[in-house]
Amino acid sequence: MSIIPALAAHEETPPQLIGEFKPVDEWQVHINALFYGLRGGRVRDYYQTMASADYRLAHALAVDYHAHTTKQANLLATLVIQEWGCGNGNLAACFLTHLKALDSTGAIYRKTRYVLVDANRDALQAALAHPDLQAHRDRVIPLQADAQDLSGVKDGSVHWIHCNELWNELRTKVILRKEGEIVEEQVRPNLSDAKTKEFDDWSAFLRAFEARDIAKLKGGPSFLDEIIWERDYQPIDWKRVPYRKTISDFMKQIDELVIVPANFGAVATIKEAQRLLAPGGRFTSLDAGTPEKTVLSNPDKPCYGLHGGQYSFIVNFALCDEVARHLGITEVAVEPQREFASRVLGVTVLTMVDLLETHLSWGRLKPWDRDRLVLKTLKVLDIGYRSPYQRAIDFPIRTEIAEPQRQELQGLLESLPQRGVPDTIAYLSEEEVLGVITELDALGFERARVQETLAVGPRRDIDYYRFSFVQK
Repeated sequence: MSIIPALAAHEETPPQLIGEFKPVDEWQVHINALFYGLRGGRVRDYYQTMASADYRLAHALAVDYHAHTTKQANLLATLVIQEWGCGNGNLAACFLTHLKALDSTGAIYRKTRYVLVDANRDALQAALAHPDLQAHRDRVIPLQADAQDLSGVKDGSVHWIHCNELWNELRTKVILRKEGEIVEEQVRPNLSDAKTKEFDDWSAFLRAFEARDIAKLKGGPSFLDEIIWERDYQPIDWKRVPYRKTISDFMKQIDELVIVPANFGAVATIKEAQRLLAPGGRFTSLDAGTPEKTVLSNPDKPCYGLHGGQYSFIVNFALCDEVARHLGITEVAVEPQREFASRVLGVTVLTMVDLLETHLSWGRLKPWDRDRLVLKTLKVLDIGYRSPYQRAIDFPIRTEIAEPQRQELQGLLESLPQRGVPDTIAYLSEEEVLGVITELDALGFERARVQETLAVGPRRDIDYYRFSFVQK
């Protein structure tokens, strides 16, 4: 998930309803099931995750796992790691490769079994096919299941859990406080009159949409990107919503009439992790959001968005923390993901996005100029960047760019090495950046801002965080 933009509002109500008003989380579950059914094999066409191509986050997780596990006594004969939300398999591949390199005796690697957990079969199959995972296939197990309810897995049987940018797409309500009462956002889907004319049998489409009949929907016009959502606000039905006191107390700290995400799916995974983890095991969730109540009280914050039709939300880490403590988890750590990677790897890192934001003209560049700057920056960084993994960078050139400019961008793209920076959100080390600071300066990057970002980190309200606890 990229940092989430606000959902665009539509001024006109279209003529054709395709559903009725329901709480946001109910439509979110419905639409996301359609998204993965119709587009599950093309997720990277719509967004990237921090672990899609880069290796540093996976290496940091491997170092953390190895360091923690080597200090534990009375380990289980088999150490089960579960990854919830398997992505494209890159996180698992890089994690296991680095764990094997760290584990000089092989004792921990041999005991480790890595379970890829995802509700979508196509996503699991794609992850299992990752080229760098093939060397570890004898210890990788697929499990098609919902991380919110893993009833088929025994209590206390899991040693380690990675929740890989899953929380943002799990069931989330949007709530606010009005005159002391908690109300929730409800939405209703519509399609424009022009779009409805593309369907040969409108009634058949409505039936397939309501039933989530993927087979029938695949044969018709695409529509996910073109759903127009109406909003309404109604009192929350506490008979259907858990943690009433915790949520009510939390919302007293948020200004009235300010919408806040309440990530109930995330909370369900916390409760499930608490059940599954053996003593000394760790749960780690990696996602975009904020733990700051001052940010949550900001009415202008980005809250949710649509990517290829998929509903995604920022994670309210502050509320997740409070519910976790209500569940009896006394020690919860929430830290910026960048700080976690820097601390564990012993090297200061920033993302490619962080670096680009230090450019003097970044916010004013036109799309084609921005793409050219990105590719030129990658080319400069690749002077000193050497990945231990071979990756062909995925950088689609916009169709609207004119031919002469397209040729220039294509030439830059083809000149990038396969062991260079793997994507446009990858982590870069301080040495890799400062080693080419003169060349970056020539591209228009402000040296002082680059150095400041390395020293204190980027300043943004919504960022990537690591939420973690150890089972007592």
